[in-house]
Amino acid sequence: MKTKTLKKNKVNVVTLGCSKNIVDSEVLMGQLKANNFDVEHESLKDDSSIVIINTCGFIDNAKQESIDTIIRYSDAKTAGLVDKVYVTGCLSERYRPELEKEIPNIDGYFGTRELPRLLKTLKADYKRELIGERLLTTPHHYSYFKISEGCDRPCSFCAIPLMRGAHVSKSIEELVKEAKHLAKNGTKELILIAQDLTYYGLDIYKKRNLSELLKHLSDIDGIEWIRLHYAFPSGFPMDILDVMREQKNICNYLDMPLQHITDNMLKSMRRGTTKQKTIDLVNEIRNKVPDIAIRTTLIAGYPGETKKDHEEMLEWVSATRFERLGIFAYSHEENTSAYQLKDNVSAKTKQARTEAVMNLQQNISLEINQQKVGKTFKVLFDKKEGDYFVGRTEFDSPEVDNEVLVKANKSKISIGSFANVKITSAEDYDLIGEIV
Repeated sequence: MKTKTLKKNKVNVVTLGCSKNIVDSEVLMGQLKANNFDVEHESLKDDSSIVIINTCGFIDNAKQESIDTIIRYSDAKTAGLVDKVYVTGCLSERYRPELEKEIPNIDGYFGTRELPRLLKTLKADYKRELIGERLLTTPHHYSYFKISEGCDRPCSFCAIPLMRGAHVSKSIEELVKEAKHLAKNGTKELILIAQDLTYYGLDIYKKRNLSELLKHLSDIDGIEWIRLHYAFPSGFPMDILDVMREQKNICNYLDMPLQHITDNMLKSMRRGTTKQKTIDLVNEIRNKVPDIAIRTTLIAGYPGETKKDHEEMLEWVSATRFERLGIFAYSHEENTSAYQLKDNVSAKTKQARTEAVMNLQQNISLEINQQKVGKTFKVLFDKKEGDYFVGRTEFDSPEVDNEVLVKANKSKISIGSFANVKITSAEDYDLIGEIV
């Protein structure tokens, strides 16, 4: 028996996983709104008649979170708290037969490229004229900006190609149109995302064309920051660094997941590079853009990783002094080439190695931050939290990087605006400052 009145034609979209999923949910919400649905993102009211869960299927923890969320709303449907529940995204793409068998109460499972079919099921039209338009779930002053879909890389540990398919670039014309629409509606920062930014254009322009795209995007009025996420080291197009130097609104920031450093690990991971090539690339990037902040991501406990491999990674992290760094414990993923290998590093050892790298990085981050005390930086303010306004420099991406804190009782700041901040003190991952 229903315990509350549900709003017919109201949809609650729940997003799990990465920024690429966020963009997909925003596009879905834009289409639904254009079809006269009342749409909310992760509503706390639980008064929607329809729930759509956009799932993640990347690694064990993310998959479990997605499964738990599906079960929660399946139970809510059984209890009469919602009428319909649909599941889309990566987990649904990868495990649809298993999910249909194990959780049959769901009204429909859809893959990562089945938006038109999902809309048709909801008796909504897929409006092609809305391509590039979406309902932002982020603060309006920044938005994730997906320039391509899928991936052609052969990395042994990664299941993304299984869920997202082959690489498909959007055209420069389409992306410029989308960016102009975002800028018109208040977006000041574009965070470029893809499974591999540096592969952009190979399929439609027959060459790596990220530098050309950046030139066009940097000319758009209102876009003050452009940030690059998820670059691949093998075949890295150095010309994007020239554009970064030339265009003031392209942040001196690069997210480039390197995964490991020893030759045997890189070879087994099918990364298409070596230790020395990786070291040379990082050095060349820093030589070309001396002020750049490089964010990288590593994997601990990949099959066959020895104590020596781990120690070599620690030595490299210590010597390289990445401005930003994260690390995952290896997750043994079905249907990847690494799944044929024995997952022979224990969970305890994976965790210990992950913590060792992060403890090292914490000290590096503190030392780098302390060097910023007394200097002034342009800061974009994202929110007010407690007694502080919270913002970021060009060297920081939202959610994952450092933040700049300014006492709210000493400053008047508009969320979504820029201000110059003089850094007065530094912590491991935060800077404290005052408006100048």
